[in-house]
Amino acid sequence: MDTITRQKLLELFREWAGEEVVEVQKLPRSGSYREYIRIKGESKTAMGTFNADRQENEAFLYYSDEFYKKGIKVPKIYKIDLDNDVYLQEDLADVTLFQYLTEVYNGEVFPDELKNKYKEILKALPEIQVNGSKDLDFSYAYPRHSFDKQSMMWDLNYFKYYFLKLAKIAFNEQTLEKDFHVLTDYLLNTNCEYFLYRDFQSRNIMLNNGDIYFIDYQGGRKGALQYDLASLLYDSKANIPKPVREELTEYYLDELEKHIEVNRKEFLEYFQGYVFIRIMQAMGAYGFRGFYEKKTHFLKSIPYALKNLEYLLENWNLPIDMPALKDALEQITKSKMLKSIGRGHTDLNISIKSFSYKKGLPVDTSGNGGGFIFDCRCLNNPGRYPEFKKSTGKDADVIEFFAGKTDIHEFLEKVYAVVDMAVDNYLERHFANLMVSFGCTGGQHRSVFCAENLAEHLAEKYELQAELSHTESHLFEDR
Repeated sequence: MDTITRQKLLELFREWAGEEVVEVQKLPRSGSYREYIRIKGESKTAMGTFNADRQENEAFLYYSDEFYKKGIKVPKIYKIDLDNDVYLQEDLADVTLFQYLTEVYNGEVFPDELKNKYKEILKALPEIQVNGSKDLDFSYAYPRHSFDKQSMMWDLNYFKYYFLKLAKIAFNEQTLEKDFHVLTDYLLNTNCEYFLYRDFQSRNIMLNNGDIYFIDYQGGRKGALQYDLASLLYDSKANIPKPVREELTEYYLDELEKHIEVNRKEFLEYFQGYVFIRIMQAMGAYGFRGFYEKKTHFLKSIPYALKNLEYLLENWNLPIDMPALKDALEQITKSKMLKSIGRGHTDLNISIKSFSYKKGLPVDTSGNGGGFIFDCRCLNNPGRYPEFKKSTGKDADVIEFFAGKTDIHEFLEKVYAVVDMAVDNYLERHFANLMVSFGCTGGQHRSVFCAENLAEHLAEKYELQAELSHTESHLFEDR
């Protein structure tokens, strides 16, 4: 997020809240290009959002307004500035269903408390799909009004070029394309007149103060009920056991029947086909983000997707013939390269420190010699101004100072390039420790700001949680 955009969001917050900003927190990106900052005032907080895609913004804001009016648990929209691609929405804190799942589920016994949480979600899903679609203007849907043949072919070709090609899976272009058409024609034979959330998975479901909220539905469009159920129950990293998946499927159908009449046999026949197309869409995303963009943490989901694929292929009962596609999927499950991804060593410990040059360099306790040391004294120092004497690089006034009056972000971009090169190399060579230190005159403003931002960058790009420490932390404790 550039400095101008950040300033626009802070201005928007002041207009909405009627109070000054006291803290700004940048949130790591997930799988999209949207950017978020948490903005806190004296009594209010909001999630500042930037997205350069105006049509996607319009879809999200329209759906949010419609769903909120229908009593569906979505974030409230506080204030909008579409000319600058920014808006403020309700802050739902940080606990996603995925985070909760990783805390209570060890991959072996699926606990009852987690199963009950999924049932709460599956009870709400028909409300979104059926009631949410009533009187909804699908002309806002972006980039397509429905999950039609064109949308499906986009997903399948995404899978072909960004996963099959990059994973070196052999296939015949013509016969695979033919099978894609067979699959899409089959899937469109079921009822496709409901709201299709599009990305209904554990990272897009928030748990906040005992309630469940839904986010990131900007890709929603008209489509079949089966797709969203497939997205949730075959979410790769959730790793839901087969018996639990079957129980949850039946529970969903029970809830769905409270809204519409359901032919269970027909629903389940099409369900498997939608599971396949959803998994292929997800694998296309893993390939694009992981193989192509080199964001290695996206590759960590591949072993879980392989497990789901193996189960589906063993229980294949689709009433259509797709030999080329089936062969490609079987090759994926047998690929030694893809199976090895899950066994990679990722236990890289990264230590990030800020320090004062007046008191000497920080000590490296790992015994590797200290790693990188970046000198921030070339940057404009807020400490020279009386109004910042008691603030630190973690405070909103200093963050705003850096956003508008210095070249610190250009400095950080160069730091990221150097550190990223080391992280990529260390991960590949299975190194265990990396230390990065930032020094300035007093260890209070510039070095603290740089250390905090590098930690956020590594969490966003690599899903690596660095050990962050400030040697002059006594300056801003208990304030």
